[in-house]
Amino acid sequence: MAVTNTTKTSQTKPTLIPILIIASLFFIFGFVTWINGALIPFMKTINELTSAQSLLVASASYISFVVMALPASYILAKVGYKKGMSLGLFIMGFGALIFIPAAEARTYWMFLTGIFIQGAGMTLLQTASNPYITILGPIESAAKRISIMGICNKIAGALGSLIFGSILLSGIDEIQEKLSKVSVDEKNTLLNNMADSVVVPYISMAVVLFVLGLLILKAPLPNVEAAPIEEAEGGKTAKTSIFQFPHLWLGVLTLFMYVGVEVIAGDTIIAYGIALGFPAADAKFFTTFTLLAMVATYALGAFLIPKYITQALALRVSAVLGILLSFCIVFSTGFTSVLFVAGLGIANALVWPAVWPLTLNGLGKFTKTGAALLVMAISGGAVIPPLYGKFVDGTKADLVAQGISEINATATASTKGYWILLPCYAFILYYAVSGHKVGLKS
Repeated sequence: MAVTNTTKTSQTKPTLIPILIIASLFFIFGFVTWINGALIPFMKTINELTSAQSLLVASASYISFVVMALPASYILAKVGYKKGMSLGLFIMGFGALIFIPAAEARTYWMFLTGIFIQGAGMTLLQTASNPYITILGPIESAAKRISIMGICNKIAGALGSLIFGSILLSGIDEIQEKLSKVSVDEKNTLLNNMADSVVVPYISMAVVLFVLGLLILKAPLPNVEAAPIEEAEGGKTAKTSIFQFPHLWLGVLTLFMYVGVEVIAGDTIIAYGIALGFPAADAKFFTTFTLLAMVATYALGAFLIPKYITQALALRVSAVLGILLSFCIVFSTGFTSVLFVAGLGIANALVWPAVWPLTLNGLGKFTKTGAALLVMAISGGAVIPPLYGKFVDGTKADLVAQGISEINATATASTKGYWILLPCYAFILYYAVSGHKVGLKS
């Protein structure tokens, strides 16, 4: 049964103002999320980390979705979508402020704590805004609305990556070269000064988030609820438990896989470019390549769905393209390989917009819980990228032991690490073909 749009009073078409407000929230998601691409090499340098350790930046952000998703669902049930969104913004602002003492102490776990708290705020925002925009209009066009949200998200991500890349990665090549030549005291001075560069941007971010949190309380957001579940004969509800929706659980696993590959595509590409020998001044733009590819594909999806192609077809094409690009990455080198990583943005763009409506379809009163489970699946960004990092570190160590230079070993290992993408895209393809229909009436 399809989930349709209802409000407290009557069915209405989505209005422009609510869509613009939710779009602004997706802009915030993108800006805060995609600065991780710059934070990873930054943290790796100032805290002298391995590749796997530096990718805990992504883990700290995305693991919060596991911890906070169900509590977020409970909070939304108590306070509603609008107050929940406002609270999420306040929490994100508090997380940004944690970066100030973290920079002063140059302590990695404090940075990770700030990132985790920001992730908790984003969890609340995501748990509210994704189902809200999904059920704000007809389910058949939900992917179109989410694609528009995705354009805002990725444009913000591109801006965030460029702005924070310019601030945090400025002069990083020269600093890394000096670190091996200076005394311990001089090294600490260099790294402390570099760490201090996060203070002003994160204070500014906190102020903006607190102001937006206040503004959202006054925003004209109508109440929306999913349509009730259809009833069986005799007036009994056909579904009584969230465990009676196998397509939901398969959708959760699909989104887990997807977020993992999306984070790898966006957050590793700068470090990958540096590993291949590109200067940080050039590599800082690579995340933007990925995000711009996503923006273009989102725009195409908003035009094509549902008039010309279905959400399921868009998902199938995305998965097949992801598999092909994964092979291209590992069998190419240099800037060509970087471009294939950026091309994953094309493969990834329509997965999120398609999976949400396909998964929430037919959940009725379980929609908020289903949305919370889908948000928990964002934890794929906490699990899969560090596996990539572990693979890179292990392969690099083996190659060095074989007598290959560290520079060449790092480049080769970083490229081969992208094999981890293949099983993820394969599962996404399964869900696109048949998984989203399991347990639903034809």
